[in-house]
Amino acid sequence: MNESPLSRVQATVDGTSVSSQPIARPQIGAPVLRVDALAKVTGQARYIAEHSAPGMAFGVVVSGTVARGRIAHIDTAAALAVPGVLAVMTHENRPTMRSMRVFHKDMDSPGGKPFRPLHDERIYYSGQPVALVIAETFEQARYAARLVEIAYDSEAHETCLLDKLGEAHAPKGFKAGFSPPPDARGDADAAFEAAAFQVDAEYYAGVQHHNPMEMHATVTLIGDDGHLTVYDKTQSSENSALLIRHALGLSTDEVTVRNPFIGGAFGSGLRPQYQTLLCVMGAQLTQRSLQLVLTRQQMFSFGHRPETWQRVKLAADADGRLRALVHVAIAETSRVEDYVEVTVNWSGQLYACENVRFKYRLVALDQYTPLDMRAPGAAHGVHAIEVAMDELSYQLGMDPLALRLKNYAERDANADKPFSSKELRACYEQGAARFGWERRAMQPRSMREGRELVGWGMATGVWDAMQAYANVRAVLHADGSLVLSSATSDIGTGTYTAMSLIGAASLGLPLEAVTFVLGDSSLPTAPLEGGSWTVSSVGSAVDAACEKLKKSLLKLAQAMDDSPFECATLAEVVFESGHLVYPFEGGEDHRIGLGDLMRAAGQNQIEVKHLLLPNLLKQRSYTRATHSAVFVEVKVDEELGIVRVTRVVSAVAAGRIISAKTARSQIVGSVVWGIGQALHEDTKADHGLGRFMNHNLSEYHIPVNADIHAIDVIFVDEDDRVVSRLSAKGVGEIGLVGVAAAVCNAIFHATGTRLRSLPYTPDKVMRHDPM
Repeated sequence: MNESPLSRVQATVDGTSVSSQPIARPQIGAPVLRVDALAKVTGQARYIAEHSAPGMAFGVVVSGTVARGRIAHIDTAAALAVPGVLAVMTHENRPTMRSMRVFHKDMDSPGGKPFRPLHDERIYYSGQPVALVIAETFEQARYAARLVEIAYDSEAHETCLLDKLGEAHAPKGFKAGFSPPPDARGDADAAFEAAAFQVDAEYYAGVQHHNPMEMHATVTLIGDDGHLTVYDKTQSSENSALLIRHALGLSTDEVTVRNPFIGGAFGSGLRPQYQTLLCVMGAQLTQRSLQLVLTRQQMFSFGHRPETWQRVKLAADADGRLRALVHVAIAETSRVEDYVEVTVNWSGQLYACENVRFKYRLVALDQYTPLDMRAPGAAHGVHAIEVAMDELSYQLGMDPLALRLKNYAERDANADKPFSSKELRACYEQGAARFGWERRAMQPRSMREGRELVGWGMATGVWDAMQAYANVRAVLHADGSLVLSSATSDIGTGTYTAMSLIGAASLGLPLEAVTFVLGDSSLPTAPLEGGSWTVSSVGSAVDAACEKLKKSLLKLAQAMDDSPFECATLAEVVFESGHLVYPFEGGEDHRIGLGDLMRAAGQNQIEVKHLLLPNLLKQRSYTRATHSAVFVEVKVDEELGIVRVTRVVSAVAAGRIISAKTARSQIVGSVVWGIGQALHEDTKADHGLGRFMNHNLSEYHIPVNADIHAIDVIFVDEDDRVVSRLSAKGVGEIGLVGVAAAVCNAIFHATGTRLRSLPYTPDKVMRHDPM
């Protein structure tokens, strides 16, 4: 049987075929396969370092070895003598770079002065790039990089947060997405002292480093006309293009940045990392196309989740009603920028309490500026309040879930606003039922299986539901294919699939007839791919663009001679199976194929654009958030200190789920990362050297298959037209928040030992050490 023109449409992105499986009538929320799955599993999808050009050279970064000081001398003679070496780029011979730091700011920069790679002799942190060796082959460049000799004038450094807590300062400057702690309400200190039940505890979380599967890389291709096509490991091609143009004084016409496939980023690509500018400058210096890939060790030489110390004070009456809530956090930042996160605010948003006080401060250290990592701020802040709530529940002799319901916030008291939607009660109810929470014994150490103690714990999760501007181009062709495009990214989250599904459902097309093109700075503008706002932003723009197409198609139908659609309105017609249908009550429906309609009108294609601008007037009247309830079972071998997370149930309220399969994958991946946060990930520093020591995957532990067991995901029904026209909120962050706290609380239920220092490694479990 011959395939119809709509049976399969393939898009080509930089030579990579991206196709979708045949589905006649896809619906929003359907568990469809990823449209880019075939390209990925067959190796057709090309990641950043897989792009090349004839005569391409290779670069290797030389990393500095002191934490603070100046470069006194660089000897490159031995490196330059290696056969195949083309150049050794340092601050002394690099191409022209703008000096004013404002030109080095990007869309995600915090307040302060951004780091400028190879700008001058100044050393700000250990591992800083101090030279770039460029050679004909990667092996030649790597060997020569070991021969570059550098002498430093070292200065005294400070890299330990806990040693400098007394020197914390209020954040300076601005960072998109940061909200300062709300003003105090009531008298939290007096209410705390007067209350019958009190918790006053400190919580600590060490540095976590980004380790996505694909390491950071940049490939700069020089065209015959001098145009630079830059493939960059970034969460926004536009952001990298902006930095390259501004920092190096180039025009829009001189640079295009592309990132069609990204092997995980999760915040590490929100800001262009230092290899981006180094690769472009290296290509300029040698006038050769250039590839630069950071080593796994160098993945520890840029931003990380910041080391954070917190103190939480809770007080309650005998019935569990909160009377006082104090949440203080001190986090690290660099000497040059004030990186900030929303860390303490969540406490006052989650729980109803009349007497609250918040404080958030920073300590400047000789480190690279910290960087957003999945659920920045909430990953640490919600962890502290949720462990503190668990501690309070045991003081009260009250079920941890009952305590949370007792203090459930029906309104956001921080902002004095209603929630646009909040189905957290349903998350608690459905998650507890699925987990079997009603069978939980309150007493710690009451459950055992063989030599292992068994514990059940739970926690709440919360994250912002945001929306940003987004522009989408939609082109409907007479063969029935739809091409959508926007300069957003897909870091593995399923953007290709979700956007294609929205377009197919809107116009009633088979999914394989829809192509979504992304990852190119020359495409219509889009926000950074992060913060769980891509579907609510770009997805809403896709839906709106398709509505414009539907209006155009209806007008064409109405203009036909003796048209049965002449009096039809858009609300009355239906788009299904590639047809425009006017249901006729009591008779046969009027229908016409979209391709036939366009050909009859003499049009080969219809093109529209839509710029989505959030309805800020409406949205600012509400607090918009996603919520979750996480239930965890652990099994603990006290003799060995080994903790196994054997079962997780995560119930999530995140608005309307667009692509069920990829959304579930996002939550599962986030839960795995939460287990890593709780039990594995721990960057060790030698503060005498001011250096991270375990900068490899053999010593920086992350969860592996043997660490992960049953993970059950529930999506709670939620309709929220305030956040977006699709009622979609986003699931990228919410799946992580609360997982580590639930693990901690389960460990206490199993052992009776309260741990307050992340991660909960075997040594801490064995010695019953809270910090």
